[in-house]
Amino acid sequence: MKRRELVKALGIGAVAVGGLAACTEDKAPKTADCPKPDATPAPAAPEKPIEWRMVTTWPKNFPGLGTGANNLAKLIGEMTGGRIQVKVYGAKELVGALEIFDAVSRGTAEMGHGAAYYWKGKSVAAQFFAAVPFGLSAQEMNSWLYHGGGMELWEEVYAPFGLVPGAAGSTGVQMGGWFNKEINTIGDLEGLKMRIPGLGGEVLKRAGGTPVLLPGGEIFPSLQSGAIDATEWVGPYNDLAFGLHKAAKYYYYPGWHEPGTTLECFVNKKALEALPKDLQVLVRNAIRIANQDMLADFTAKNNRALEDLVNNHGVELRKFPDEVLQKLKALSDDVVAEEAKKDPMAQKVYDSFVQFRDQAMKWHAVSEQAYLNARSLS
Repeated sequence: MKRRELVKALGIGAVAVGGLAACTEDKAPKTADCPKPDATPAPAAPEKPIEWRMVTTWPKNFPGLGTGANNLAKLIGEMTGGRIQVKVYGAKELVGALEIFDAVSRGTAEMGHGAAYYWKGKSVAAQFFAAVPFGLSAQEMNSWLYHGGGMELWEEVYAPFGLVPGAAGSTGVQMGGWFNKEINTIGDLEGLKMRIPGLGGEVLKRAGGTPVLLPGGEIFPSLQSGAIDATEWVGPYNDLAFGLHKAAKYYYYPGWHEPGTTLECFVNKKALEALPKDLQVLVRNAIRIANQDMLADFTAKNNRALEDLVNNHGVELRKFPDEVLQKLKALSDDVVAEEAKKDPMAQKVYDSFVQFRDQAMKWHAVSEQAYLNARSLS
């Protein structure tokens, strides 16, 4: 009896061992005899976020422009689920305001936030992607960039510097500037030292004035001290924040020199291409979203700031006389065409810009402009 019980026990053990072995095979039957594997995998190690730096031409947290850079950095973090974290450096925190182009080009920072007309010394063509006197409005500028070939040209201009550009905001039509004397004729611009960048500065020079390029943080002390006689900056929202009304009496409009100024965010190409494809797409689209948001912000806040300047600070709001605007328009046409001839790439961009502007003008004559004229009828 003992012998038979031993054989029986050994048989049961063999079956058990064989059953467990079968459970380990790929084609093991799903039976109750096979133990269920642990359904909870070991947690993956958390992914270390990619840390980027954004340098800007704006003072830290400056309303509209500086906060626009902050909002873009925040948006990139949110859209990537924290996989990219961007730290923003205002002007002079990491590099000087007008040094950001070189800083991002050489990889000191991964992103830069500024305006393309600051880099005309790098490329004459760059100016066309910020503002052209009597050129495209904000709506028209976005249309040219996104659907008229402008963005492809912009990328071509920045490619030699290892940068990938994007439109990251717009101020809309700017103001004409702050003056301490009345501008009644084109001759009143003769000998005027004015802070004005880009192609607008070249037009002022043709009118007999002296353009001065200053970063935002240096404008107020220069105007207050008399180092410059006049300045343009952006519009009521930003100008009030800078306190420019404390250093000048007359506030002129419209901003003939900057009818739809586009701000930019450029990214170091190597840094961008090192990202996974999904993050590259998210960064590019975050910049595009920020572009629309900044224009909406300025549209919402400019008139309230203008009313504050006029009603509470005694600013004299003046319109440039039509004669002055006509003269400036004629000078602008000549200056812009001549600037384009300085460089084959600039000529290529200019030709595309002008062709699109002429098309947009014809359409807006019977749409936007006609509607605005009708809305203003009493």
